[in-house]
Amino acid sequence: MPNRPILVLVGGFLGAGKTTLLLRAARLLHERGMRAAIITNDQGAALVDTRMTTASGFDAGEIAGACFCCRFGDFVAAAQSLMAVRPDVILAEPVGSCMDLSATVLQPLKQHHAAQFRLAPFSVLVDPRRAAEFTQPDADPQLAYLFHNQLAEADLVLYTKSDLQTQPPATSHQPPATPSGAVRHISALTGQGVAEWLDEVLGGRLSAGTHLLDIDYARYAAAEAALGWLNWEGELRLETALTPAAVVGPLLERLDAELTRAGAPIAHLKIFDRAPTGYIRAGICNNGDQPSVEGDLLASPARRHELVINLRARALPALLDQAVARATAELPATLRVLQHQCFQPSPPVPEYRYDKGSP
Repeated sequence: MPNRPILVLVGGFLGAGKTTLLLRAARLLHERGMRAAIITNDQGAALVDTRMTTASGFDAGEIAGACFCCRFGDFVAAAQSLMAVRPDVILAEPVGSCMDLSATVLQPLKQHHAAQFRLAPFSVLVDPRRAAEFTQPDADPQLAYLFHNQLAEADLVLYTKSDLQTQPPATSHQPPATPSGAVRHISALTGQGVAEWLDEVLGGRLSAGTHLLDIDYARYAAAEAALGWLNWEGELRLETALTPAAVVGPLLERLDAELTRAGAPIAHLKIFDRAPTGYIRAGICNNGDQPSVEGDLLASPARRHELVINLRARALPALLDQAVARATAELPATLRVLQHQCFQPSPPVPEYRYDKGSP
């Protein structure tokens, strides 16, 4: 196929800023006269990231219920389906707890689908604050195992949120050297470095999937299962009309307080609200954080709202369930729950896996 789209996978730990970067990149590509589509991914259904993508005006595919590696056939089918809108670039973000993507996704794409897609180098995002946390002596060993392996397989490492911190922390776990020098600094919020990153990954000068890891899958499964996972979707009919920001702000504060009171460390909490007048998405990556906010802060009040909550925390699912139930019970509205999943991820079982001895 002469017009093969470029497939750009962007990984990184929960809350590193993958969706924000992909949306910024998609807008930049649009300004360049190029068409972009986005594939989102999660262990459950009802995804904030998919809602943000479509609300932002971009075509989206969604792989829910498992990571790209465990649903590789569905991932390829989603990319093939998006080709109907003739994208120049397909941006894809795997689950934030996922690793070993070079062996389970990039290599199968190169081996079996090179005629359909060009493959960009694998970028992994790193939140400098999270990097500092996971390199401390008292770091959670299971989550640190995921984090360090994510870095180790990157073709290109992007330290994000450079508007907040300009230099990565000095650690003994620096990412491996790559032909390009490995580390870049970007801010998806301000756009700093995003155009340069796009030029680099679309330029064809860097190889994709250059690092294959030796992974202990029993340890990998235990590390993922250390996190409780909650995906929730509901419809609100408010007694008094409120803006999306007036719904999401207090709800996020209540959830943060409930989880902190219960001793549940937040890995990522994000809430999406859409009313007829506009939408907003707010998220935090640690208890007590100032939320990052995207969307229309000036949207008018409305009585009907569609609400989606995605929560990942170092706690049992039942605790997350109770926290969300208490927080949503205080909404001044009639509530209809459309979807509700609360679980620990199942052990990863990739459809394909290439090791260092594979051809």
